[in-house]
Amino acid sequence: MKFHDLLIMSINNLRRRKLRTVLTVLGVVIGTASIVVMVSLGIGLNELTTEQIASYGSLTTIEVYSESRWGHDSSSKTEPNYINDDVIKELQKLPHVKGVSPYLSVSVLMKQGVYQGYTELCGVNHMFMEEIPMGEGEIPSPKDTEMQMVVGNMVPTRFFNSKTGKGYWDNPDMDIDFMNKPMYVIYDTDAYYAAQSPSGEGNPVKAPKKYIVKTAGLVEGTMEDWNSYSYQIYVDIDLLEEQLRRVFKKKVIPGQPTNKKGKALPYLVYDSAQVFVEDMEYVTQVQKAISDLGYEAQSNMEWLEQSKQQSQMVQAVLGGIGAVSLFVAAIGIANTMMMSIYERTKEIGVMKVLGCDMGNIRDMFLLESGFIGFLGGMVGILLSFIISVVINRFVGGQALTGMEGDLSRIPLWLNLAALGFAIFVGMAAGFLPATRAMKLSPLAAIRNE
Repeated sequence: MKFHDLLIMSINNLRRRKLRTVLTVLGVVIGTASIVVMVSLGIGLNELTTEQIASYGSLTTIEVYSESRWGHDSSSKTEPNYINDDVIKELQKLPHVKGVSPYLSVSVLMKQGVYQGYTELCGVNHMFMEEIPMGEGEIPSPKDTEMQMVVGNMVPTRFFNSKTGKGYWDNPDMDIDFMNKPMYVIYDTDAYYAAQSPSGEGNPVKAPKKYIVKTAGLVEGTMEDWNSYSYQIYVDIDLLEEQLRRVFKKKVIPGQPTNKKGKALPYLVYDSAQVFVEDMEYVTQVQKAISDLGYEAQSNMEWLEQSKQQSQMVQAVLGGIGAVSLFVAAIGIANTMMMSIYERTKEIGVMKVLGCDMGNIRDMFLLESGFIGFLGGMVGILLSFIISVVINRFVGGQALTGMEGDLSRIPLWLNLAALGFAIFVGMAAGFLPATRAMKLSPLAAIRNE
């Protein structure tokens, strides 16, 4: 007997008992919808957590720093493991590393009209800047010979009115314009303070020179949209180094370590380094390799791994709850198929006497149970989409994680997996009844009333 004929017979048999078929399908619908919705909540929670952690910084970036940078015991016989250009090159050679950016912060005073603010210039390379979400303007070109700034969206909050002493939060209408007005930068803040408050003894301190630094772009966001770039001002690391050497000449650059004689080192020591990894799956491996070199390494993947473990546990629990509903539906399918066999015992006997293959009888009942699973799975998926829309409309991710976004997320693979699982459960539930139908004695079946 052809598959098409078996399918037609199976559908016709289900249509004979419409109410029983509908009730059985309804059990599969509820079970499938329960699984899809429960798993979708776990997926949504996991993705919302990932998005939240990603908002703090890239998930493929590792921050490397050395404790020696913030204070080295001069009596120690070991050399400090400062992060300098040689270390940057060493990190660049690690497997799965696509780039490394040094990170050097310098405290400066900025002025624009009556407004001034104490902030930091952060020297980084072009690869680092490419990670910054831009709201206005663009990142400077690596070919530029003039230093330009990428200003964090919350940097204006560090400014205050030099005449009134009121800060940004006292006067949010302060007219600070990085893009269209010149911004003056004072690098030697110690000399600036000394010039402002002369002691009256000896030669007066000359006020340090002010430099105009243009702004290339602004970080995306308003004064209330915090991200990991909000409070910093980024410039090209090479141009910043050149500027610092011109300003301080042979003097020690503020914040830089010195040798045992108190003199400047022949090289610049960076605050940290940002290591950019090819893919998220290699971050943990690269982070361990950096730690083995003797440096501290941190990444957002540490948080993400912990969050994923918790999300997977929640997802497994939610999926298990939904699976119970489908298991109950499987019992209903098995009951329906057994009742169908009792009602059609004589029909089965006639088919056997006429020479119908045993496998065809078994396949007919398996198709019936599988079709129940298929129909219930399709309707269940449709119902799960409706429930998901309701959840996202009235609950959403804001209620649980504080992040905007859908709490229930149903990817394509989940739909296909749920449909396949529903068909499998249906056929598995119908296997024993189908085997029983195949083993019925033909003569006993014909004599059955």
